[in-house]
Amino acid sequence: QVQLGESGGGLGQPGGSLRLSCAASGSILRISAMGWFRQAPGKERELVATITSGGSTNYADSVKGRFTISRDNAKNAAFLQMNSLKPEDTAVYYCNAVLNLYTNTVYRNYWGRGAQVTVSS
Repeated sequence: QVQLGESGGGLGQPGGSLRLSCAASGSILRISAMGWFRQAPGKERELVATITSGGSTNYADSVKGRFTISRDNAKNAAFLQMNSLKPEDTAVYYCNAVLNLYTNTVYRNYWGRGAQVTVSS
């Protein structure tokens, strides 16, 4: 069984910073990619940023230059540093991992439960 545990987030001020962390646990063989998605009230879930095992990154246009995704492969962890926060960044942020297991080598998508980020003065 795989679990993605998110931490961080909370309340931030416009122009401020917050940091999200995600750690994957379980009988994981290999994690191909990790990422962050977000869902604001009344909107669909959208990609924020992804990072491959080799360190290649991809960002949504709305967060480029403000958010930075990083990863610790040894700890099966990913991080999202969010700077220059805007009220429109308010959403539930979900950690995502594409991984396989020792017991099943087919790669599958796994999701965390989500972490609330609210940007308000």
